Amino acid sequence: MKRLLILLAVLFAMPVLAQQSLPPAPLAYQQLDDPGQEAAAQELMETLRCLKCQSQSIADSDAPMAGDMRHQVRSRIQAGENPEAIRQWLVERYGDYVSYDPKVSSTTWPLFAVPLALFALVGLVLWRRMGKRSEEGDAS
Repeated sequence: MKRLLILLAVLFAMPVLAQQSLPPAPLAYQQLDDPGQEAAAQELMETLRCLKCQSQSIADSDAPMAGDMRHQVRSRIQAGENPEAIRQWLVERYGDYVSYDPKVSSTTWPLFAVPLALFALVGLVLWRRMGKRSEEGDAS
């Protein structure tokens, strides 16, 4: 029984070990030869969130996934693809969270509406409280 558990643990650990031993993608840490293309790639990478780090852009992150995303951005820029089309492809692949500049859609509208509703609610509460105070002050 003990050997079976060890065998299962090793089998489950092998994919994780294999992923960590892979070399980085070719363009993950290598800049493009064309300075204009590299500038466009860098500008786009600054606006994309690392899905593993979550608080860093893919340009700043050392996570393997961010390296793969940098490779994708650079190789697509090098192939002549529009940066906005690359952003859209990444959003379709990883979801709206990958972009620091999410667009209003059927899935992201609460991100924009809830803060506005809370602000309006706080304003309404403050307005009513201030109104009651002024009425109490006038009555005295």
